[in-house]
Amino acid sequence: MTHTGFDGKPGLTSAAPIVAPPPKDHPEKRRTTKRRSRHRPAWQEPPSLPSRIGKTAALVVITLVVLYPMYTVMLTSISPQGSVNKSGGMVTVPRGITFQAYAQILTGGVVTQSVLVSIFVTGVGTLLATGVSIMAAYGLSRPGSLFHRGLLLFFVITMFFGAGMIPTYLLVSNLGLIDSLWSLILPSTVSAFNLLILRNFFMGIDRSITEAARIDGASDWRILRSIIIPMSKAVIAVITLFYGVMYWNSFFNAMLYLNDSSKWPLQLVLRSYVLQGQPVPGADAVDTGGAEVAGLPIKMAITVVAVIPILLVYPFIQRHFTKGVIFGAIKG
Repeated sequence: MTHTGFDGKPGLTSAAPIVAPPPKDHPEKRRTTKRRSRHRPAWQEPPSLPSRIGKTAALVVITLVVLYPMYTVMLTSISPQGSVNKSGGMVTVPRGITFQAYAQILTGGVVTQSVLVSIFVTGVGTLLATGVSIMAAYGLSRPGSLFHRGLLLFFVITMFFGAGMIPTYLLVSNLGLIDSLWSLILPSTVSAFNLLILRNFFMGIDRSITEAARIDGASDWRILRSIIIPMSKAVIAVITLFYGVMYWNSFFNAMLYLNDSSKWPLQLVLRSYVLQGQPVPGADAVDTGGAEVAGLPIKMAITVVAVIPILLVYPFIQRHFTKGVIFGAIKG
C-alpha cells in the first residue's frame, strides 16, 4: 500500500496504525510497572510503610537495650551511698548526685596509677604496632620484594596456629620482660589480620603513581611517607583504633607477666576489684568530708573510667570503617 507524501513522491505506510503510549497515570501503564517490578531483586524495591515502621521500632529497641546498662552504671557511679542502699543495688532513678566516688579513685592510689599505666601502654603500644604494621604491609604489598611469599605465608600461618601460653611465657621470661611494662606491649606488636588489611589496601593503590615517583628518584621510604600513607589515612585510622582498643582492654598479659600490683593496668584492676570483689589499696583512702562512698558506686566509677576513653574515640573513627576495612579486606 502506497501513498503520496508531502514532496509528491510515493512512500510506504505501515500495516498497523501508530498508537501513542498511554499516559503516565493510565491503568495499563501502572500494571506494566508493577509487573516489571516483580523481576527486580527485593533489595532494590522501596520499603513499604510497615517495613519502615518495623525497622524503626527494632532500632529503637536495640538502642535502648544498649544504652540502659550504661545509663544505670553511670547513674550509680554518681549516686550517694544512701541512694544505692535504698535502690537495693543499681540506681535507675536519680536521688542525689555526687562525684565523691571519682574523687576517691582518681586522687592517688592503685586506680590512679593503673590509669597512667594503661595510658602509657596504649599510647606507646598503638604507635609501635601501627608503625611496624605499616612498614611490613608496604613491603609485603610489593610483589618483587625480598622473601615476599615466604614472609606472607609466615604471617598467615600465625592467624591459625599459635605457640601457646607456656612457650610464650618462657620467651618473655628469657627476654627479661617479667614485671616490665614492655611485656604488655611487645608480644602484641603485630596482628596478622591488621597486617593483611593494610597490605590489601596498599595493593589497591594504582602502581603507576608509585612507579612515577620511583622514576623521579624517590626511595621506598619517600614513597611510603609521601604517597602511600597520605592515600591510606582511612585504613590506617581503623587499624590504629583496633590496636588502641586491644591494648586498652588487655588484661590477660598483665595477669601472666606482672607480679607487682603497682604496674597493673586499669583493666586488671577492674577485673580484680569489680568482678572478683578484692579490695584495692588506696581506693577509699581519700577523705571527702565524712561523706565517703564505698562499694558499688566505686565499682561503677572504675567501670566508667575504663569504658569512657574508647567511647570518646570511636565516633571519630567510625566514618572510616566502610572505606578502610571493607575495601582493604576485598581489594587485591
